Amino acid sequence: MDLDLIFVVGVALLAFAIPALASAYADWRFPRLAVLMIVIGGVAVAYAMQENPGAYGLRTIDDAIVTVLGRYLN
Repeated sequence: MDLDLIFVVGVALLAFAIPALASAYADWRFPRLAVLMIVIGGVAVAYAMQENPGAYGLRTIDDAIVTVLGRYLN
């Protein structure tokens, strides 16, 4: 599997976990799905960063997203 795709999916899961976490805390329930999304997203991002050191960071998130969207939607 492509490391860019793994990185982008991990970032997307981490981004979607934030509203799920806030919703769970607002309803006074345990955020099971949010925690699962944080774990899977964190592992995906860490794996991609470990396999290709120096290629991913805060400044390259948008480049990776555009690259993956262009590759799979074209």
